This record gives sequence, structure tokens and C-alpha cells, in this order.
Amino acid sequence: MFRSNVLEEICSRIIYICNKHSLKDGICIHGPILKSGFQDNLPLNNGLLSLYAKCEGVEHARRLFDKMSHRDVVSWTSLLSAYVRVGNYEEALRLFDLMRVSGERPNEFTFSNSMRSCTGLRDYTRGMKLHSCIIKHGFGSNPVLCSGLIEFYSKCSSLREAVWVFDDMVNGDTVSWTSMISSFVNAGKWAEAIQFFTRMVKEGVFPNEYTFVKLMSACTFLGFGYGKLIHAQLVVWGVKMNVVLKTALVDMYAKCQKMDDAMKVLRQTPDQDVQLWTSVISGCTQNSNFREAINLFKQMVANNVFPNSYTYAAVVNACSSAHDLILGKQLQKQIIMVGLEDDVSVGNALLDFYTKCSNDAKDVPQVFDEITHPNVISWTTLIAGLSKHGHKEDCFLAFLEMQFSGLRPNSFTLSHVLQACGAIQCPTEAKKIHGLIVKTNADVDIMVGNALVETFAGLQMEDCAINLARQLSNRSIITYTVLASKLNQMGRYERTLAILSHIREDDLKIDGFIISGLLSASANLCAKKIGKHLHCYSTVSGFGKYISVSNGLIDFYGKCRCVSDAQKVFDEMSKPDVFSWNSLIYAFALNGHITSSLSTLEDMRLAGIRPDSHTLSAVLFACHKGNLLDMGLEYFHSLRELYDIKPQFYHYNLLVDLLGRAGRLEEAVSLIKSMPSGVNDGPVYKKLLRACKLHGNVILGEEMARQALDHDPSDFEIYDILANMYDEAGRFELGDNVRSLMKEGGLRKTSVCSSQVLCC
Repeated sequence: MFRSNVLEEICSRIIYICNKHSLKDGICIHGPILKSGFQDNLPLNNGLLSLYAKCEGVEHARRLFDKMSHRDVVSWTSLLSAYVRVGNYEEALRLFDLMRVSGERPNEFTFSNSMRSCTGLRDYTRGMKLHSCIIKHGFGSNPVLCSGLIEFYSKCSSLREAVWVFDDMVNGDTVSWTSMISSFVNAGKWAEAIQFFTRMVKEGVFPNEYTFVKLMSACTFLGFGYGKLIHAQLVVWGVKMNVVLKTALVDMYAKCQKMDDAMKVLRQTPDQDVQLWTSVISGCTQNSNFREAINLFKQMVANNVFPNSYTYAAVVNACSSAHDLILGKQLQKQIIMVGLEDDVSVGNALLDFYTKCSNDAKDVPQVFDEITHPNVISWTTLIAGLSKHGHKEDCFLAFLEMQFSGLRPNSFTLSHVLQACGAIQCPTEAKKIHGLIVKTNADVDIMVGNALVETFAGLQMEDCAINLARQLSNRSIITYTVLASKLNQMGRYERTLAILSHIREDDLKIDGFIISGLLSASANLCAKKIGKHLHCYSTVSGFGKYISVSNGLIDFYGKCRCVSDAQKVFDEMSKPDVFSWNSLIYAFALNGHITSSLSTLEDMRLAGIRPDSHTLSAVLFACHKGNLLDMGLEYFHSLRELYDIKPQFYHYNLLVDLLGRAGRLEEAVSLIKSMPSGVNDGPVYKKLLRACKLHGNVILGEEMARQALDHDPSDFEIYDILANMYDEAGRFELGDNVRSLMKEGGLRKTSVCSSQVLCC
């Protein structure tokens, strides 16, 4: 008997030691215990169950549990905790149900693990039933269980119930108070979290480091003022500044755009770990201090702190924003060397990096293929990268593969796929994606709804786009702004102005962006009454100070022949930008005030505003309007050289027309030859053909006709000009030959009519 007790004590001691060390050692002593005849010894079996539970040997624990002839609450709870530890919450709850059927009474640890399972599953129904069971068994005021219940209700978005649980507690401890503060923070009720902390302090409950970690998280949204107050409270309460708390402090300062304070915390911390460094590097990236983030990463490595996946993700993001392709590729080599290329956070950062910085279309898919378990962000970035590099069709294939993998696209994914539909003018794919969006109810997301409107409008399906905008349940002023922009691009100005009535029906507040769109439509229609109403509204509502609205008003008044009003709007602007100056130059030119137009250019240069391509267009338009050929050529060459402006088709077209009207045809030909490749020069040749007809230069006219027909052999107007040129030169036979060719080719004047594609 004595020997048996000694052996039992020895086995218990060995199991206790193994509990502190490893599963392997525990398995090794399990056999000898069985051989010693203690297989039915409940305390020893419970010890082994506890060992397996702690060392994640849940299969071993279940086999032992099933073979046990006697079980008590410790046996059931040990196995249940093993399932919870490995995240098998469903099996844990099934075991809890079996335990209740067996008649064994749960204790507080059983309930705690069961509640963790309900929290992990976000299973509100079973959690409510478990709560009732906890109360029934007399544990309703247990601080540990109450903290678990608070977390459960918080994770299930039931903050009211969490507050009820807390208020029913007799004596809330630091853990339960912190759980409640955490619940408010997670629910986005940051002010309430601070108020709860104040109440906690008044009731004499001491906060700990985890309390302040949660409060710092709230301060990132409430602002720096609250952050300073909480930091002061941390000092007052004498809470030990561990690395976790310092990391939270750094994160708060970074998100409040106080990087000097964040750096101060880093410098004052002797035991700097990877989390602290990563937080500072991420903060620099968030605050657009990309070079500082990269330098900090180098300092961190020099200090022998090894980066983790989050560090690499943060510094790769900095390289993306800094467009540092060389360093980004060097980092990728390091990432491969340490074996983190398959990590999803690192992979996503690399995907974003190559999407933004690389012109090689192969880079993005190659990085994606290295990610072992791509998530929705990975797929979305892949789709965005393929779209950017012109592989629009591959976007749809990636989108299909994503769905086959079981992942549900988010609003960003759908927006990128819809953009690809618009880019390649593919209404069929757009309709398919629209169907998927409706089926999954994804159009309740305002971003997706607006992307749908923009896509269908961009596909020239204006009726469909308008109907979609009207049908969106959460349509906003942004929806109508997107629609107005697209309608303006299509030249459907009347329909743009009709949006005003929809805005009034929906009782939406007009903002500066929609006013700009409506002013653009009013300008192109010369709708003075509507434009002036918009001007009055923008002045009263304060939107007149928006530079986009002021620029729209200058354009509106210029096109409506009210140039003095355009000048007045410009004079009232505090800081006119290049668009403001361009609009005023064009307004003067359009209304025949050529001298004022060109003097405005000089004023613009004196004001330190750098002219751009649109400035050159406006100035050449003024010279064209005033028939100032030599001055136009001078501005063309001087602005190109001084401001590195690359001339576009519109610039060449105006100058060729000026040279042609002046009879300087050879100069016009030389100018056309100087045009860069890629410029659509067909219309320029046709314009010079007209000039040849005007000045009777048949030989050059024939050459211009050939060049123009090479670009568009079916253009009736080219043949017509050529035939008339021959007639005016007295070469009637050649003119008749051209007309015969026109008849044989079936060429005739056509009136262009727009057809509206119906959808849905």
C-alpha cells in the first residue's frame, strides 16, 4: 500500500513537471503509468489531460478522455480547454453539451472556456443560453465570467448587454473595467471609453497597463489633446512602462501626427524590441515621412533588432510611396532570404509596391504566386496591378479565380473590376458584375454603388447610369457628382443640369464638387440663369471660396460672354492656381480681348505660376483668334523651351491653321513633320489641305490629301475638298474623277447621330 502511494506521488510529480515543459516528455511517461496499473486513477488522468491541453495535444487528450472509466468536472474542463486552445470552438461547445447531459456540474473554468468558444464563433444565440446557464448555477457575479461575458457581447456588437452585465457585477475588478473600456473602443465609442475610465478612477479601481493600451487606442481617434491627458494619467498612477505600453504610446502619437513625441518614446526606451521599432516605422509611413521610415529600418537592423513580417510590410509600404524601386527590390531579396515571401502581410505590401513602382507587368503576378494563403486584399491588389499595367482581361480571370477560392470580394475589389470594365469598354462583363453585386447585396456599399454609376456612364449607357443612381438606397451627393462628371465628358450637358431636380427630390445638400460639375454644364450650354443661381448659392453657402468653384465660375462667365464677371471672380480669389489663370486667359481670348488675354499670361508668370500645356492652348487660341501668327509661333517655341511643355495635337492644329491661312504652307509642312510620333496628325493634314485649296497650291494639296487619306480613307470631306480644289484650279476632269471615285466607293455626307445603348 505504501509502495503504491509512493508510486502515485512520483507519477503526479512527473506529470506536474511535464506540464511545465513538453508534450513529448508527457507521452513518454504515459506508458509507464499504464503499466504501473494507475490507468483508472482519476487525479493522474486529469493531470495527463491537463498536460495534453496545455501542450496542444488535443488528439491524445480525446483518446485518453474516451478511455477514462471515471470523469469529474476537472476531466471535462481540461478537454474542453484543449479544444478552445486550438480554436476548435464547435467541438468545445459539443463537449459542454455532453457534460451537461452526463449530469456533471460545470464550474467557473468550464463556463469561462465555453464562453470563449461562443465569442470565437460570434454565436449570439448559444452565448445567450450559456449566460442564462451561468446565472442559474450561481456564477452571475463572478468577475472572470463577467469579463468574458462583456467581451462576448462586445464582439457580437451588443454593447448594451455588455453594460448590463457590468452594472450587475457586485465588485468589478481591474480586468472587468478594462474589458468594458475595450468594448467601447472596439465599438467606436471612444468618448464613452474615456468617460468609463473616469468613472473607474472615481470608484477607486486601479488601472493597469492594458487599461492604458486600450485608452491610447481611443485617443488615436479623439485627438492629441486626449492622448496627452491619458499619458499624464499613466504617469500619475505609476504604471510600469513596458514595451507593450510604449508601443501603444508610439502608435497614438503617430496617428495624431506627432512623430517627434513618438521618436522621443523610442529614444527613451533601452529595451527596444521589434514591435516598438515597427510601430515607429509604420507611423512615419502613415505621416508621409517615407525616407525617415526607411532610415529607421536601417537603424533598427544596425541595432541587431531583427525585423518581423509587419516590419517588412511597413518599410515596403514606405518604398511604394517613395517610389524607390531599387530599395524595394533589395528588401524583397532580404524577405526571400528570411523565408517571409509567403506571408500574406508582406506579400500584400510587395504587391502594392510593384503595382505602384514597376512597369514590368510580370512582377505583380509573380509576387502573388508566392503568397501561400492570399486574402481579399491580395486579390484586390493583384486586380488593381493587372488593370494598371493594361491587362484588363486578366482582371476578370483573377476576379473569377478569387471567387472560386471561396473569398468574397469587398468594395475595393468590385470597384477595381468595374474600372477595368470601363477601361476596355466591356458592357457584357459590367452587366455580369452588376448582377453579382445585386445578388450579394453589395450595392448597399456606397463605394460600390458609385463605381457602378461611373462604369455604366463611362460605357455611354447614360440611361442605365441615371437609373442606377436613382435606385441606390444609400445614394449621396458623391453619386450625383460622379454622374455629372461622366455626363459632362459625353457632352450631355442638359442631362447634367437635370441632376439638380434629383438632388432636390432626395433632399441632399449641394457641395462644392457638384457645383463645379453643374457650372461646367451651364458654361457649355451658356445657361446664364442656372449658372448665376449656382453662383449665388455658392456665395451664400461658403462654397465660393473653393478654388474648383471659382475656376468653374470663370469658365462659365467667359463662355457666356460676361468677361467682366469672370475677371471679378478671379480678382476675389485669394490664391488662384494655374487652372484659374488658364481659364481667365481663355475667357479674354474667347471674347475677343486678345491684348488682355496675352497680358494675363505675363501677369501669371510674374505671380510665379508655372504655365502648363493648357496655358499654351489658351495662348495659341488667343493668337489664332487675333490672327497673330508670328506671336503665336514665338509663344509656341518660348513656352516649350522655358517650361518643358510637350505640345499636343491641339497646339499643332491651331498653328497649322494659322500658317495655312497666312499662306505659309511650307512652314506648316515643316511643323507637321516636327510633330512627335503618336500624335494623331490626320486632321492636321486635312486642315492644311483646306489651306492649299484656299491658296491654289494643287501639288502640295495632293500630297496633303494622300497623307490625310492614309489615316482615314473613308472620310468624305477629304475627297470633297480635293475635288473642289481641282475645280478652282480649272482642272475639272480631275475633279470629276475624284467624284466618280466617291460614288464608286459609296462615300457620301453622313449625319452623325448618337445611339443610346439600353441596359438592364
